Amino acid sequence: MKIDCNLIFKWGVALVGIATLAGCAAPQNSLTAAGATFPYPVYSQWFDAYHTKTSTTINYQPMGSGAGVQQIKSRTMDFGASDTPVDDAQLKTMPKKLLQIPTVAGAVVIAYNLPGLKTPLKLDGPALADIYLGKITKWNDAKISALNPGVVLPKIGIVVGHRSDGSGTSYIFTSYLSDVSPEWDKKVGTGKSVSWPVGIGGKGNSGVAGVIKQSPGALGYIELAYAAQNKFQYAALLNAAGNFVLPSVEATTAAAAGSTEKLKKDIRASIVNAAGEQSYPIASFTYLLVYEDTGNVTKANEIKVFLRWAITDGQKMAKPLNYAPLPESVVRLDEKLIKRIH
Repeated sequence: MKIDCNLIFKWGVALVGIATLAGCAAPQNSLTAAGATFPYPVYSQWFDAYHTKTSTTINYQPMGSGAGVQQIKSRTMDFGASDTPVDDAQLKTMPKKLLQIPTVAGAVVIAYNLPGLKTPLKLDGPALADIYLGKITKWNDAKISALNPGVVLPKIGIVVGHRSDGSGTSYIFTSYLSDVSPEWDKKVGTGKSVSWPVGIGGKGNSGVAGVIKQSPGALGYIELAYAAQNKFQYAALLNAAGNFVLPSVEATTAAAAGSTEKLKKDIRASIVNAAGEQSYPIASFTYLLVYEDTGNVTKANEIKVFLRWAITDGQKMAKPLNYAPLPESVVRLDEKLIKRIH
């Protein structure tokens, strides 16, 4: 059967698979990408708006950060996307020098399904780690009650939701748990994929959102945009300054504030559990991954034009979708990286 490659690119590789796509030459003025689900709500709007502006089509598959790194490593896509910066060990396995470009910042929220609870739940890092370690199993546990004085908590069990796929969102979340809980750090640790002690897995942010929505008493970690889209309740977390802070664009921006010096030294610097009175503690940049030497001057120029648009005009779309726009200092760092693409 003859493959209609134009239809494949129009409707997306999800319908046919990466293997089929590999047999097709990309149409003119098109880019292919895959990776993180965390920024997908803003990325999808970017790609639509950019197509309207330039006629360039960007076919993006939200497959998870792990897949995004793998696809760019195998050079199946023009660029990848990951919430987890590629570490030094991974960089050594890449066929060429890889650039990592922050695009927006976002918050990972602790969403829950407790319809009878009117005020936002308060949680701290140790209690959250104990929930994911399986040590706290009921909503009316003494540790949760102590954080929420005067709130009548239900006696039902906690249904724990987590990612089933390799995920940058999981990396951000587990890095936070490792930072606030020595026991978690020792027993489970940080990673895109970890051996979860308890819980139900869901693929992508949307999969974890499904676990939360379908299970009374459920709790899970998802990106703020997904929580807002699903109208979930989500917790205020105790930050490094000792304040309970709800996730928001402003609280994410606060976490990124003052990070410029760290980022100058290493663009991969973490903003998890950042200092600051109003900093939300589970925040992170998300990154697009592209080779410095693309091997194709025309393609390199297409990527550069898109990236320059994304870190400038594209930032205007971030806040309405609950992502934090890049600070100007980070935009300047990105511009230097984009100039290196060829």
